[in-house]
Amino acid sequence: MHNNPFNKALLDPQMFAVSWELVPGRGAKEAAQERALALAQRAAAGGKIHAVSLTDNPGGTPAMSADFMGTEIKKMGIEPLVHLTCKDKNRSSIESQLYALDRAGVRNLLVMTGDYPVSGYMGRPSPVFDLDPIHVLQLISEMNKGLEYPGPKGIIRQQKCDFFAGAVVSPFKATEAEQMAQYYKLKKKIEAGAQFIVTQLGYDARKIHETFLFMKQSGFNVPIVGNIYILPYGAANKMNRNGLPGNVVTDKLLADIDQERNNSDKGVQARILRAARMYAIIKGIGFNGVHIGGHNIKYEQVEEIIRQGEALAPQWTELIKYFDYPMKNGFYYFEFDPKTGLNKEKPIDPQTVETAGKPEIFYGISRFFHMLMFEPGKKLYGIMKAISGKIAGSKLENIFHKLEYLTKVLIFNCRDCGDCALIDVAYLCPMSQCPKNQRNGACGGSYQGWCEVYPFKKQCIYVRAYARLKKYAQEKQLEQNIVPPCNWDLHQSSSWLNFYLGKDHNAKKQDNSPAGK
Repeated sequence: MHNNPFNKALLDPQMFAVSWELVPGRGAKEAAQERALALAQRAAAGGKIHAVSLTDNPGGTPAMSADFMGTEIKKMGIEPLVHLTCKDKNRSSIESQLYALDRAGVRNLLVMTGDYPVSGYMGRPSPVFDLDPIHVLQLISEMNKGLEYPGPKGIIRQQKCDFFAGAVVSPFKATEAEQMAQYYKLKKKIEAGAQFIVTQLGYDARKIHETFLFMKQSGFNVPIVGNIYILPYGAANKMNRNGLPGNVVTDKLLADIDQERNNSDKGVQARILRAARMYAIIKGIGFNGVHIGGHNIKYEQVEEIIRQGEALAPQWTELIKYFDYPMKNGFYYFEFDPKTGLNKEKPIDPQTVETAGKPEIFYGISRFFHMLMFEPGKKLYGIMKAISGKIAGSKLENIFHKLEYLTKVLIFNCRDCGDCALIDVAYLCPMSQCPKNQRNGACGGSYQGWCEVYPFKKQCIYVRAYARLKKYAQEKQLEQNIVPPCNWDLHQSSSWLNFYLGKDHNAKKQDNSPAGK
């Protein structure tokens, strides 16, 4: 590992890492970019911050490239932490982006799905979600080992990269299905190579503690970073209305912040104190660092949070009462500990689950035919495999494909990708029913079980999948088997034939050999 103060601070148990989030903003030479660079310069000179975090098109609107600004900031003598989102680019573009970052010596990456695009030049742009964070983490892991790929004269192996890549988890979900979907995906992220974890934003001490306990009891030996936002009323009000998906501000917290506006300084010191108390609690629980953000804050305010937070850390248990902001009827994975106000170390055994809303009549039928046709050793599996071998390449293949597609369009809203993930998501298609095409779990933007993009209109498909599987005590299937990205070589071909002929990812998972061999 090259000299990387952020990496060192997170991995050294005697240190406590601090990153500070800056927003480049839209434009190239506007006030937002100049201010971000000036703040980064101030942070570099101050010596209290280990990395400056740079957002990538937050809120789904265009902004200055975090990559390019990261290269400028690195020259100032402070580490950039670049947000590497999976939106707006396909897998080739992401790989190219990583080459550029590696050449520029930008090593620290925070991999996440990214916000759904909402505006752009001449209207809303076409969304692109070719890879999910787990796929990108896998790619980064391979690049760190020396990426291998086939060339004209055999396997080509590139020089090793030196990325330090993290991922995000949200413990601030109100429902069982939402929360467990987050934790299941977290397991996949770490399996894929995430080297540190950053929490989403929330102000419930029990939920912060829950994340730490879940990581500990799962045996995940990677650093964890708590998220702190210096929260003014305007931002709090927007988060309270789910205007910034994934960030949670309860009615009780909003009322407290509203009251603080009546102070002589309009609540500035109250916001700093709240952030400092969070700093102390996060450190006291056992996190490895904090990620500090806030709109229009000064470097001196960040320093003050660090100073106060360190002073308060020895008495962190006395501060838990200031973060009693539970979500209404919110789900917790661990039992409440009345002695501490946090959690006992014993997880609960969830017995209840939300219904999926609409009648799930086709799911039972789908399970029946799956067991009959797609499980090796079952009655129709061998027959279908033999038939597929004869149909493939014949005049019947096109007719077979059209009949399959028609059936799946009517039942599953099929997009004919040919590399079907229905089996992986309880017969819910992530390519047609998830706006972000997430094949390995929910993004962090859901709210009360609703999809980030269609709140109060469509449920998150992973909430529905959890409910379906829970009825059969099979919900943990969602944490198993990393689903690869769609292989577009198979687009507009029969997924059934691809399965039986050993071409798609599910066939390879079962080690299907081509029919007749």
